[in-house]
Amino acid sequence: MEECKIKNLYNLEETIAKNLLEEATYPWEVLSKIEEYILKIGEELSKEDYNKVGENVWIAKSAKVAPTAYINGPAIIGENAEVRHCAFIRGNAIVGNNAVVGNSTELKNVILFNNVQVPHYNYVGDSILGYKAHMGAGSITSNVKSDKKLVVIKNGDEMVETGRKKVGAMIGDNVEVGCGSVLNPGTVIGRDSNIYPLSSVRGVVKAHSIYKKDGNIVDKV
Repeated sequence: MEECKIKNLYNLEETIAKNLLEEATYPWEVLSKIEEYILKIGEELSKEDYNKVGENVWIAKSAKVAPTAYINGPAIIGENAEVRHCAFIRGNAIVGNNAVVGNSTELKNVILFNNVQVPHYNYVGDSILGYKAHMGAGSITSNVKSDKKLVVIKNGDEMVETGRKKVGAMIGDNVEVGCGSVLNPGTVIGRDSNIYPLSSVRGVVKAHSIYKKDGNIVDKV
């Protein structure tokens, strides 16, 4: 499962959650620790750069948050980030510097690295999105299996049990997810890969590849 290791998916210099991720091997291992981590580092953020708003919500002074957006803590909104009209942040969310959380997008228990874009009608839950990852309009992460069993990460004949009922998608740096796609529970997408629009993705998509319809994956040229 080398493709799924944090060191092969993410540039940790591009997130305030670097110290948290350095403690783990696989990204889903930190999902249960996001809340505690936010509460810890939130109090350490510079008061010159961040305002504490409400209960355990820290928003960078340079960030733009629409008056119709709702942010439930614990949450950190990074510098120059943009939270647009009717965005719904349910809690346990780290939104990186220069990230975009778009209209009617919902976040829950997530880490968005710097420059991530989830700009239109996205649901991102129990997931980690790497530097400059982009989810097209209407694409979502599904974080619970229909049979409600624990999520298992599968890559061919290899399997890793997460021990969690809720695991969304682990999306590497510079990944492009096409409009209307569904990333099924436990999906892992390697760096610099592209997902065709209207795809239903499961398992592991290796780095530097293109996911086409019906699981057809080809190398990028």
